[in-house]
Amino acid sequence: MLGKNKPSLELLFSQLGLANSLAAIELYVRTHQIPAGMPLHDAPFWNRSQRDFLISHLVQDDDWAIWIDELNQQLHMDAYKLQTA
Repeated sequence: MLGKNKPSLELLFSQLGLANSLAAIELYVRTHQIPAGMPLHDAPFWNRSQRDFLISHLVQDDDWAIWIDELNQQLHMDAYKLQTA
């Protein structure tokens, strides 16, 4: 499945079919913020395959779930800042 590659944020982006350089990830996070209360997998920018990937690995609570949780936090960063302001 993953071979020698352990899941990471970079590999998660690759699995989702997204550019996975650090600069690309930073840009994606900055430009794809989602509102508080919206589950990550409900964000309007995912396609069906990406959404299914996110949901299935969260349900399985496998090694990807940690990185999906990290992505979730990063994509909600602006919403969290508003709540604490």
